Amino acid sequence: MRDLIDRRSWAWAALATVAGCGLYLFLEWREEPGASALDLALELLETLPVVIATVGVVLLFKATTRQREEQRELLRDLEMARVQGQRWRSEARTLLNGLGDAIEAQFGRWSLTDAEREVALLILKGLSLKEIAGVRATSERTIRAQSQALYAKAGVTGRAALSAFFLEDLLAPIAVALPQAQVGRSEQNG
Repeated sequence: MRDLIDRRSWAWAALATVAGCGLYLFLEWREEPGASALDLALELLETLPVVIATVGVVLLFKATTRQREEQRELLRDLEMARVQGQRWRSEARTLLNGLGDAIEAQFGRWSLTDAEREVALLILKGLSLKEIAGVRATSERTIRAQSQALYAKAGVTGRAALSAFFLEDLLAPIAVALPQAQVGRSEQNG
């Protein structure tokens, strides 16, 4: 509750409680000028719960208002994130479709058979030869032979080289940082 109501609101609430009690005592004293301090204190005790409850209701109203504002802000942020996510998925889908088309075109240039294409895609997805055999309902020996044939047609040495063939250009280049002393020497020599 303290998070929803700031210190200033608590100070105003305390001031309102004191002012409300003071006003009530003043009005009681005006009605009965001869009332003793004990009578006024008892009257104050009778009305104190009402004053505190009233201030509490006002504080709760303020806290509820603040919660509603925060909820609206969170809903706006959520909607914005949802829209951005949809846009990113749409852009990524377009790029992935293009990548799929490029991979298929390369498979065509390598003259892969349908079985070799399927094995190649499953290798690119990271499946083991045993898993590919299970997916294709063939023996692991057959998958091994098909993978060796596609590696030969592609001119690569194996699974890692096949993946690298397609992924190398997708990844950002890694800049090799030269130590400061070498940079200075190469500038002097150049």
